[in-house]
Order: sequence, then C-alpha cells, then structure tokens
Amino acid sequence: MAEAILYNIATEIIKILGSGALKQIGIWWGVNDELKKLENTVSTIQVVLLDAEHRQIEDFQIKDWLRKLQDVVYDADDLLDDFYTEALIRKVKSGNNITKQVRLFFSRSNRIVYGYKMGRKIKKIRERLDDIATESQKFHFVRGLVPKILTRPQTHSFVSEGEVIGRDEDKNAILGLLLDSNSSENVLIIPIVGMGGLGKTALAQFVYNDERVKNHFELKLWVCVSDPFEVELVIEKILKSLVPDWKLENLELEQLQSRLREGIDGKKYLLVLDDVWNDDLNKWLELKKLLMCGARGSRIIVTTRSETFARVTSRLDPHFLKGLSLEESWSLFTKIVFEGQEPKTYSSDLLQIGKEIVRKCAGVPLAIKTIGRLLYFKNPDTEWLPFLENEFSTISQNENDILPTLQFSYNNLPSHLKHCFAYCSLLPKDHELDVETLVQLWIAEGFVKSSNTSQCLEKLGLEYFKDLLWRSFFQEVVEYGGHIVTCKMHDLMHDLAIRVAVAGTESAISNRNVDNVGEKTRHVSLDFSIDGSWQVPSHFYNALSLRTFLLPRQWYFRDVKKVFPKSEWEIIFSKFRRLRVFDLSGTLIEEVPDSIKELKHLRYLDFSYSRISVLPSSICRLQNLQVLKLRFCEKLKELPIGITKLLNLRRLDCLGCDSLTHMPRGIGKLTSLQTLTWFAVAENNSIEKKVGGLDELKWLNGLTGSLSIERLHFLINPWLECEAANLKEKQHLRYLSLCWDENDVGNLSEAENDDVSLESLQPHPNIQGLSVMSYRGLKFPAWLSSLTNLVFLRLCDCYNCKHLPKLSLMPSLKDLEIRRFPKLEYIERKDDNNLSGARGFSPSTFLDFLWFTC
Repeated sequence: MAEAILYNIATEIIKILGSGALKQIGIWWGVNDELKKLENTVSTIQVVLLDAEHRQIEDFQIKDWLRKLQDVVYDADDLLDDFYTEALIRKVKSGNNITKQVRLFFSRSNRIVYGYKMGRKIKKIRERLDDIATESQKFHFVRGLVPKILTRPQTHSFVSEGEVIGRDEDKNAILGLLLDSNSSENVLIIPIVGMGGLGKTALAQFVYNDERVKNHFELKLWVCVSDPFEVELVIEKILKSLVPDWKLENLELEQLQSRLREGIDGKKYLLVLDDVWNDDLNKWLELKKLLMCGARGSRIIVTTRSETFARVTSRLDPHFLKGLSLEESWSLFTKIVFEGQEPKTYSSDLLQIGKEIVRKCAGVPLAIKTIGRLLYFKNPDTEWLPFLENEFSTISQNENDILPTLQFSYNNLPSHLKHCFAYCSLLPKDHELDVETLVQLWIAEGFVKSSNTSQCLEKLGLEYFKDLLWRSFFQEVVEYGGHIVTCKMHDLMHDLAIRVAVAGTESAISNRNVDNVGEKTRHVSLDFSIDGSWQVPSHFYNALSLRTFLLPRQWYFRDVKKVFPKSEWEIIFSKFRRLRVFDLSGTLIEEVPDSIKELKHLRYLDFSYSRISVLPSSICRLQNLQVLKLRFCEKLKELPIGITKLLNLRRLDCLGCDSLTHMPRGIGKLTSLQTLTWFAVAENNSIEKKVGGLDELKWLNGLTGSLSIERLHFLINPWLECEAANLKEKQHLRYLSLCWDENDVGNLSEAENDDVSLESLQPHPNIQGLSVMSYRGLKFPAWLSSLTNLVFLRLCDCYNCKHLPKLSLMPSLKDLEIRRFPKLEYIERKDDNNLSGARGFSPSTFLDFLWFTC
C-alpha cells in the first residue's frame, strides 16, 4: 500500500509547496528558502517513484528503500498540513487576506522564534529526504514515467452478475432438490461445496432468482454468514432478511429465537446460508434445531469451502462445484477481452497464447475475470506473450490457491487504484460496503486527487470505484434509481487486500490485544467490541503517526452494560493528533472531549448512533473537516453555532437526530456543502438570532443525495419561508422528505398553511425520491404529477387529504407507498374526466412495490 500512495502524496506536497498561500506564509515566517529546497528534493524523488513502484515487486532492496521513504514523506505531508491548516485558521479569523492573516498571527506570537522552530523542522525532513534521494542513485531508476491512464469501456461489455457460464447442470441439480415434492423431511439441507472463487454464491443466486423457485416458496431468505459463526448473529441476520424493519437491538438470545420461530413456523421457506465457516458442530446443531419448524418442502442451501462441515449438516451428499472446463473458461474470457468480437478475427498464435493464459486460471471464474480485465488494457499483439512468459510464468495450476493469480491484477493497477483497493482491508470481510461512505473515506485519506480544482472529488472517487468494480475487485452491487448504493468484496479479494496492505506494515486489522500495532502503524481497524471490558494495551498508544482509526461494527458488538470509560476516550483523543479519519459510530461515547480541537488534520469524523448530547465548541476549530456524521445521535440537542466556520465541510449528516430542534444561523454560508441530510425548522425561529430558518438553504444549490426537512408545522410565514428554501434550483438533490407534526395530523385549522407550504416546496424535476409525512393539507399540488424522474413516492399520515393528482403520469415510478389517508375519495387518472375511487385504485403494472392502505 505504501509504494502505491507515495507518488500521490509527493505530487500533493509539490502542489502545496508551490501554492501562493504557502509561499506568502513562508516569507513571513522566514522559511521560504527551506521550503524551496524541500520542493526541489521532493520533485527529484517523485520523478522516479513510478519506476520504483513497478520494480519493487521483484527487488527487496527497492521495497526496503520505499519503506524508508514512506516514513519521511508522511512526516513531510503532516508538517505541510500544519502550515496549510494555519492558513485556513487565519482565513476564518480575518477574511481572505493573507497579509492580514499572518500579521494577526504574529501579533500574538514571536515571529522570529516561531520561524526558527519551523525552519529546523523543515530542514530536518529535507535532510532525511536528501539522504534517501542519494541512495536512490544506485538503483538507476527510469525518470519521468507518467501514471497509467486506462479507460474502461462505457458500455457493459463484461459479463454481468446475472450471466453465469457453464453452470446449467449444477443449476438443474440444485433445482431438482429444491422442487422435489417427494421428500419425507419438512426441512431439507442442501450443501454446495467448492474452493473460493469458483462461484458458489453465483450458483446460489442463479437458483434463488429462478422464477420456478420464486413461485414455489412462501418465504425466501438470504443470509451471508461468514466468520465468525455465532448463532445469535446468524439469527439476527435471518430476522433482518425476514422483516427488515424489526428492531432487534439489545434482545436476548431467547427473544431472538422466539421471533425466528414466529417468522418461519408452518411456512414453506427457502433459506440460503452463504459462505459458512464453522468447525463447531454444537453451534450448527443449535441453529439447525431452530430452523426445523418450517412447513414440509422447506429447503436450506448452505455454501461452504469445508467438505467436513458440509457432510455433518445434511443427510444428502454435498454438491461439489468444479472448475469450468477449458471451453467454458475460454467463453468467459473472450466475452471480457474481445468485447463481443469473434475470437476468430484474431490470429491463431494469439488465440493459443490466450488459451494458455486461461488454462493457468484453473477454471476459476474469479481468476478468469480478473486476468481478463487486466489483459483488456494490454495490446494483444505486443503484450500478451511477454505477460505469459514473464509475469505469469511463475504461476502453476493450483486448485487450492488463486491469490497469486489475483495479485497480478493488483500489481497492474494504476497507483491511485492500488491504495483505494488496499484500504478496503480495514473493513470487515463480507461486510456490505456503503459505496458513498467508501468514497468519502478515500477522499479524506487523500487518495482521490484532481489537477482540475473545479472537478467534483466525489464524482471522481465514484469513477475510481467503478474502475475497480469493472476489474472484479468488488461484486454484488445493489443499485437504486440508477445509482450504486452498496457492494461487497469477494473473500479472496479481501484476503488479497490484507496481503498487500499488511506487506507495507502501515495497516493493522487488530484483535483485542492490538499486538500488530506499532510505532509506524498509520491505519488501524478494531473489529471487536470497544467497551468497558477492553483494557487498552500501553503499546497501542505508541502509534503516534496514526492517520486512520476505524471501529467498523460497534453497533454489531456493543453491550449497553459495558461502557468504554471516558478517561480512555480522553487519552485516545489527546494522543493521536495526526488522525485524518476517526470513526466512532456505534460506540456508547456520551461526551466528546474538548481535546478534539487538537486533531487539526481531521477530515472525516463519525459519531453516528452514539449517546452524545452536545458537541463542544472546540470542534469548530477543525478547519480541515470535510465529513461530520451524527446520524441517529438521538440525544443530540443542538449544533455549535461556530460550525459555520468549517469552510471545508462537504457533508453534514444529522439524519435521525430527533432531539435536534434547530439549525444554526449562518449554516447557509457553508457553500462547500454537498450533502445536508437533515434540516429542522425551529419553533420561534424569527426571534432567536442563533437559529437558522429555511432561507439558509437558499444558496446551497450544490446539495446532492438526500434532504429531510422536519418540523414544518413551526413555519410562521409558510409561503415566504418555503419559497426562500429555493428547492426548485437544487438539481442534484435525489431524495427529499417533508415532515409536519406527527402528533397533530388531523388539525383542519392548519390545512391552508400546509397547502401553501407544500405548494412552495416544489423540488427540481430531477428528484428521484419523495416522502411527505403528517401533511395536514386538503390536497396535493399539481407539481407532484410533473415529477417524471420519480422512482420512489411515500405519502403517509395525511388525514385531511381528499384526493391525489395523476400518479399515472410518473413513468419512472417503481415504489409507491400510500398509508393512512382516511378521507381519501379519489385519485385522478390520465383522463381528466376519469377518477378512480380510493378503494378501486389499480396501480400501473410497472410498479415493483406497492403499499396502499387508507
């Protein structure tokens, strides 16, 4: 991971050193000469880094040189970030006047002493870099290589998830067992066994989505089990698949078991337990006993790599999944590399080279796809044979280990994609990844860079993700409204990410002992419960260069009876001052230490699902902060007024903060904001000077994603305030939720005000999702029918509404939810003279989901 990111960091250092703002500050500090020398040294090293990155794969001396360079480059990056942050602080205090900023600073500090101190730090780092630059001469690096620019095809020429090659016999065999009505057992277990990457999950999905299967079973449930196999966690996943809205937090095992029986008792169900790793027979028998209450004909498909486990789960012999034949492998390969062209248009020699490469993939679909997408970017006539004879020659056909094959695909990635991929090692195996969050993390770490200052980093980061997806580094993508929402990473790809990340010694995915965390560790992920039972080892605090602190699944582990002590949080906040990413979501932290102000490098901060009730004002000194997540901090009462000083803030997520009564005055000045998920209308908002009204939204026209406007019943001048929100100009907003008072849904005296409010809150036609909740108006505005891009529409608790406009004019609508409309009389149809009674409403056949109850 280190060698991949160094080029990008070095490039960014050169960019910062050449900026006018830093040069101006350097003059005032008297360190401009040292900064110029540093820029020259970094430039000298940067021009050889791409060659070094390529050669370190086979040369351990170069790998060692890169590791030494890594430490110094990171230190230089942190020091310059200090300088740049100081410039941001001056900008906030004195406007955008650099000279005034610096004079303000030195009215309180001794310029000569401070400049001498900073000059020594710069010189020390520069001298370390000079030594490394001198050492590089013995390697005779090629200078001036440029990063690879590889363009994937815009059309989907690759094989889609749903297109499974060579598995028809396997599918028919499994279908025969699923649909067999002669079985004497109520619940039959069908094990599918095979090595990683063979396509066990793809086969199970192939069967699961078959129309005959859909019509045969009353319930269909899918659970990714993975490791560790804990009965309680598996039951929770089954229940979530059964009823996604069930609240399962803090339920005891006995209560979970009761709900499971309630959900499947007497029903003919199909359950897929995907990717089971378990060598504890007692745990399996405990789970199996709970699943035996289904109706006759119920089936459980288990996918696993373990033949031993498969044989103890069922009386049936396991279905062993074999590798694809050479013919099937070649068919899959050619679909990828030849973009649908007939292979016969190529020379016989080239086709023979391709078939030899395919043979070495041993019939493993994952290996075939990743190597195929690697070769897509190579010239068949000039690069395929050298690849086979050189890079690929060390690979022998191995039916039990395809990681070396996958590593070739990683080695050939451009640098910016290498560290984005390796970073995923910090996330749990089989974890469903939120793609938007993943991109935000990449940006916060500095992995996503553009020479074009006007280019949206989020869009560029998404392109990085799509590039990795196309190369099969990600899979199981879930899309909604044409946008990628979540994905997963194959187990073997996750193993590869760990291999390449840990090889650089800078990343640690740790157990409770955190024994692999040391002084040089820069990224850490603690995938266990951070609670009162954890004694933090003293050596953990030696990782003073830590940039990333992830606690990825605290909501999964947390025990409300064992709270991590406040004193330990204070130590963590005060020790790790170089943090750029700090994820505390799901922890039971109740109070944020004032020392958070020392984390001045911080870009990403997540307190979601925690117990905090107030944020300290010192958080407003984090001038580099880009992402602040407070989702479902249900005790949070207000945001600090100084949050309006966070000029780099791009995402503020307060969704579900139900105790939050208002937004701060001036939040509309944060014009870098691209996501504001939640906005509360304050009671008496015209009186309180610190309270922001809907007019704060007026100039935030770059908002993307979702926006929920709550407490609309507190509007004093509905038309004026709602017009000021300027929702019609927010063309990038995808989802909008509008909520009034859920405790006053039938108040007719407010019907006129609500009618005016909703009329004035018309969104841009690009909107894809709309929710209207607890609306007290008599009718919906005509603009509702004009939302031709709307995919999701939810209308709930509208007790006074008597009719709805033409919903049939929404050609993109897929999900429609209409609930609790006791006075609804009719819904307009396309023909103005044709009305449909509420009870006689017949939805269009293109809907995927309908919930209609009056």
